[in-house]
Amino acid sequence: MASTVAGVKACTTPPKALVYRGPASCEGCPEAVAELLESSPLKFQISFAGPAEDIDINEHTLKGVQVYAHPGGGDDLEESWPSLKKYKKPLRDFVSSGGYYLGFCFGAYLAGDSPGFGLLPRGSNTDAETSQDNAQVTSSKDTVIEIDWTFVSGKTEKKRWMYFQEGAVITGLDENKLRADGSGRVLARYSQNGDVAASVTRYGKGWVALVGPHPEANDEWYSAENFTNPDGINFDIGYDFIAAALNGGKIEE
Repeated sequence: MASTVAGVKACTTPPKALVYRGPASCEGCPEAVAELLESSPLKFQISFAGPAEDIDINEHTLKGVQVYAHPGGGDDLEESWPSLKKYKKPLRDFVSSGGYYLGFCFGAYLAGDSPGFGLLPRGSNTDAETSQDNAQVTSSKDTVIEIDWTFVSGKTEKKRWMYFQEGAVITGLDENKLRADGSGRVLARYSQNGDVAASVTRYGKGWVALVGPHPEANDEWYSAENFTNPDGINFDIGYDFIAAALNGGKIEE
């Protein structure tokens, strides 16, 4: 997949991404994901897509874009699913044909199948980290949480604080299998209990990158909730998340 990343970098025009914006996203969440993609080293060209946007998500609008990103939002997956299920087939076709799905928080939940788009390896799913054993955060209140993040460079930074909004955990991944057959990688774990906080996995010819916390959270988010990030507001993890998605989770030492 390194050649794919190189190909994207070599493009004379910025790569393109669709970012969902609609009732199943929270205020400011699509814009923060868009800003992360636009300010990343690849300088993505962004279009918002959704039921009230100029374009919706379908096989036609997904043609010619490299990335589909689904931001945080939707307080209840069961309630939001009826308005989202129409996107399941076009998104599965998009990724299986070589596209990239980036799911942030609620977008990560949606990659599972209870309900969801069904983009994860067999036996894997998503769930609420707040309900897991020994979870650092057990409430639905916006806060920060510690994660151990392994960068594309191979370096792991432990106990990095990230914005957390009742984020997802990715369950059932066989890390040894992912490593052995090159079908993905666990990018991060929640520091307190070791649950998977971020991952990249293969789906057909494409890749699915999920992150439970919010690496895209900006100063407006912290100001609105009146708390701070002990590490400061940085986007290095967010940019690495994008890079890991595009190279299929490979370590580039």
